[in-house]
Amino acid sequence: MQTKIRVVVAGGGTAGWLTAFSLVKRLGQSLDITLIESDEIGTVGVGEATVPTMHRFHQFFGIDEREFMRATQATFKLGIVFDNWGAPGESYAHTFGEIGQSNWLVEFHQYWLEARANGFGGDLEDYCLELKAAEAGKFAKKAGETPLTYAFHLNATAYARFLRQKSETLGVKRVEGKIADVVVNQETGDIQSLMIEGKSRVDGDFFIDCTGFKSLLLGDALGVEFEDWGRWLASDSALAVQTESTEPPSPYTRAIAHPIGWQWRIPLQSRTGNGLVYSSRFCSDDEARDTLLSNLTGRTITDPHPLKFKTGRRVSAWQKNCVAIGLSSGFVEPLESTSIHLIDTALVRLMRLFPFAGSTTPLVEQFNQETQIEWESVRDFIILHYKQTQRNDSEFWDFYRTMEIPDSLAHRIEMFKENGYVWSDQANLFRAHSWIQVMFGQGLFPKHSHGASRILPTASLKAELARVAQSVNSNLAKLPAHQDFVRQYCPAHD
Repeated sequence: MQTKIRVVVAGGGTAGWLTAFSLVKRLGQSLDITLIESDEIGTVGVGEATVPTMHRFHQFFGIDEREFMRATQATFKLGIVFDNWGAPGESYAHTFGEIGQSNWLVEFHQYWLEARANGFGGDLEDYCLELKAAEAGKFAKKAGETPLTYAFHLNATAYARFLRQKSETLGVKRVEGKIADVVVNQETGDIQSLMIEGKSRVDGDFFIDCTGFKSLLLGDALGVEFEDWGRWLASDSALAVQTESTEPPSPYTRAIAHPIGWQWRIPLQSRTGNGLVYSSRFCSDDEARDTLLSNLTGRTITDPHPLKFKTGRRVSAWQKNCVAIGLSSGFVEPLESTSIHLIDTALVRLMRLFPFAGSTTPLVEQFNQETQIEWESVRDFIILHYKQTQRNDSEFWDFYRTMEIPDSLAHRIEMFKENGYVWSDQANLFRAHSWIQVMFGQGLFPKHSHGASRILPTASLKAELARVAQSVNSNLAKLPAHQDFVRQYCPAHD
């Protein structure tokens, strides 16, 4: 019988238990998995909004959606509403659904731009079911035979508990305690074992660093450098607080821009998650706290919890026999709810490239290359929100409006400015319709539309847009209120 590979997961929380569960669920016959965590160490636990890839990830690993949603007090998410980002008083939504019907030559928005130039076509939201449903506070998994693209709002702490129970049932061993030392083989540079306070020792063949911002294994023990993105994403602080719900939960996250930063509002079944992201360069912690507390709805049920962070990533997510997953590999602020997605994709990547024959250089290089491309594409999309603003009411927004941006993002913006061209690629979480919604929502419109949008006669274009809009409205009428669907589908545990 072949000896199992000893995998040691350092750290719990969402990253640790997602890692343990995923590996034991799909590779458990080949791996012996131990997870080390301490009850004394809290988790960040503020990333309570997700993107649609989580739905597909759960399907792949056989997680029952209703069970998961009941256990985590979850609600559905169709997108994010951005208030005051382009300019104070303005609002737009970035939702997950496709806009209209595109073809191989041009995206739908090119036809809409041509219609707009000729005085008809309405608003872009008229052609996206998810956008209209979010606006109306409606939701179902399907409208007739038309599926909706959705994600979740969830209690991240409860999610980790949910995953822990499933992981331990499948055979993952949990060791309680704080990691006191990382033992590295001086000849090979590989990690040999982790020393736990109280003198116990956990040996392993392969180690996964889920120790959060500390990055005890990859960063501290193996010395992998951190690439700081603070020159583009200045925020380094956040405050998180929970409040009582004062209204039915909306099927979207809210991101509200203030002069000193931006505030999130995430509705769960049992409460609302709130927080403020800001930069210590431009305001004090007290000013941030006052701004957050004066812009809440509902009574606070926790004290504001402070967080300090650096935006960026480890230059290599896999070094020697150690891979970092989650915050230990890097951090991009929660503006587009990408944290759990980046955990999920890293785990799928790791399982595809797992070093069953030993940690070989080509596997490591491929993992790190794919990780870099993915993280930088997410980074660029987040930066777009800040750069494409007309706000000039504070030092915070002046910095973003006038800063230099990565060449990759500058190229995207320039391509869009000229002829409205957007593109999706395999590594980019955010598809063409996402870039379109943020660019249009924050006032960036192209000089010209694609010539193919003028092939249809005006009367035919008008009729076709009317048909698409009518289809959206017809499906919207079939949807129940979001809260009614949640109550019927997945009422939370008490």
